[in-house]
Amino acid sequence: MTTTAVRAPERAAPERLPGAWGLGLRRGALEIRQFFRQRDQVVFTFAFPVVFLFLFASIFSDDVRGAGVTASQLYVPAMMAAGIMSTSFQSLGISIAIERDEKVLRRLRGTPMPPAAYFLGKIWLVLVTGLLETAILLAVGTAFYDVDLPSSAGRWFDFAWIFALGLTACALLGIAISSVPKSGKSATSVVVLPFLVLQFISGVYISIDTIPDWMLNIGALFPLKWMCQGLRGVFLPQSAQVLEQAGSWEFGRIALVLGAWCVGGLALCLLTFRWKNRRDG
Repeated sequence: MTTTAVRAPERAAPERLPGAWGLGLRRGALEIRQFFRQRDQVVFTFAFPVVFLFLFASIFSDDVRGAGVTASQLYVPAMMAAGIMSTSFQSLGISIAIERDEKVLRRLRGTPMPPAAYFLGKIWLVLVTGLLETAILLAVGTAFYDVDLPSSAGRWFDFAWIFALGLTACALLGIAISSVPKSGKSATSVVVLPFLVLQFISGVYISIDTIPDWMLNIGALFPLKWMCQGLRGVFLPQSAQVLEQAGSWEFGRIALVLGAWCVGGLALCLLTFRWKNRRDG
């Protein structure tokens, strides 16, 4: 009599969960879809800097003496820099504070999703909206305000690293400042006020050569001033650099300052970020 061995059924290998990068990409796609579903937010986000560009360029349209550019041409790269900071610093600072107040962050923290995936999703949102807003402002500037596109690969490379470093630094600062508001209702006031002040002392609304040196020195402590200066260096002729505080574009210093803010912003995020409000313990 022969016996037949009965094999135990083989267990299926457990499905491997996506990593932080994969989940971050999916989270980013979700964030982008949610953003574009809110039509009023989309219109306000992309129309706000264009409207301000039109207003300031219409009011101050004269040639700037000795610089070979018009005042309206100066506003285009400045508004681009402000747009980058708006879609990163301001957007993240307010939205994360609201999500924390509504306990969205607390619920996400209780899921198996790696914390890094949440932040990667936000970065994807910031990258897409920042690129779109910059493209819109650049199209308006070239079509209506005689801003010339860079004619060399070196200038496009300068634009790329200024955009990348500036967006990263401002996004990290936005994540860090999101922990300052005590509630979602106060987030707008807490985040918008410093951003508004920086726009005035960094050469966004006021020509850099008319701002007192002590204000420029304060503005030089933050990324926005250097983003404005760098983008002016990319899109304006060499003659316009006489308007700068140092009389040159200072691309090397711009890279150092923005890079330092990327490192400093990451450190601030690690030290200050909270998944729940202070009153929740």
